[in-house]
Amino acid sequence: MAHFVSESFIFDPRPDYPFLVTAKRYTDSSSHQRSSEDAYTIFFMHGIGSHKEQWEPTIEHVWTECTAKRQIHIREMWSIDCPNHGEAAVLNEHTLQWGYQDYCKGVPAKPDFSMHRLIGVAHSGGAVALVLSQKYRIPNLFTTQDGDKSLWCSMILVEPMFGPQSSESAMKGRFIRGVEARRDIWPSESAALAELQGSAAHGNWDKRVMELYCKHWLRNLPTADYPNITEGVTLKFTKLQEIAMYRDTLGRARAYKHLHVACAEIPVHAIYGTVHDYIPAKYKEEFITVSAQGKLSSVQWIPGCGHLIVQIRPQGLAEAILADLIQTASASTGANRSTVGSKL
Repeated sequence: MAHFVSESFIFDPRPDYPFLVTAKRYTDSSSHQRSSEDAYTIFFMHGIGSHKEQWEPTIEHVWTECTAKRQIHIREMWSIDCPNHGEAAVLNEHTLQWGYQDYCKGVPAKPDFSMHRLIGVAHSGGAVALVLSQKYRIPNLFTTQDGDKSLWCSMILVEPMFGPQSSESAMKGRFIRGVEARRDIWPSESAALAELQGSAAHGNWDKRVMELYCKHWLRNLPTADYPNITEGVTLKFTKLQEIAMYRDTLGRARAYKHLHVACAEIPVHAIYGTVHDYIPAKYKEEFITVSAQGKLSSVQWIPGCGHLIVQIRPQGLAEAILADLIQTASASTGANRSTVGSKL
């Protein structure tokens, strides 16, 4: 396995963006790929209810496969928290009492990524953020040297959670009812983890992902939402924030309508599970044929897995991501050769 090193960062893009942004950078100190001119920087964005550390088993597998196959060079990888999730939720706690905006604009202000070749990988609701980041940018935050140039060399959307308007009411209502019925206060961390690990919904999670989820899932009371409860633990990503995200349909609608534009500008790949648990098969088909207008560069299906691919099948997901990365690198090499040839 690759021996990567992780570094934690807190970025402050205020006043352009109202929230502090937390991220981790992963590098392989033993690799010489980082200095390669064709090396890529890969950004991972999590789904609703998750956090940036959930990607780490997938990241490790991607790096191991890249090192072994040597078909693509990796400069570094980043995983970013949605500002009301994980570590960021605690830092932004009081600002979040006023409301919340899409985290597609909460991309790190520094370091300077203008010289990086960026690829975005996003799961579930994170795919909304990734697609919209192609359209909506804040000046001086996350820009390229050429303002008209795409931020991304390609995008990889894993079980993207946006679909036609007809999908919104049924899916949104189901998710909100689930959140409202869920417990969110426990007497201790051990009590919370015992309940989580004993639930049927989490029984098939990868062990490493489960450990990371538990480690970064909880915080001590009191909080801004529970100021009068002084003992026990609760969720970093609050029930109020989760319900608000499901009720906000504007971001998902914009992403659904903009996807075909992104597909015309850069390679966009989709990865789905063959089990249609969270997203019905008909909505996946509409995503491919209507939203993307048949312009996706590839669609891969991971057998025996549903929406929570990141949590259940990190190695299989990493293999699918690697295939998309290699395709992007090959297309880029071909385009560069064509450009050189035309000039000659």
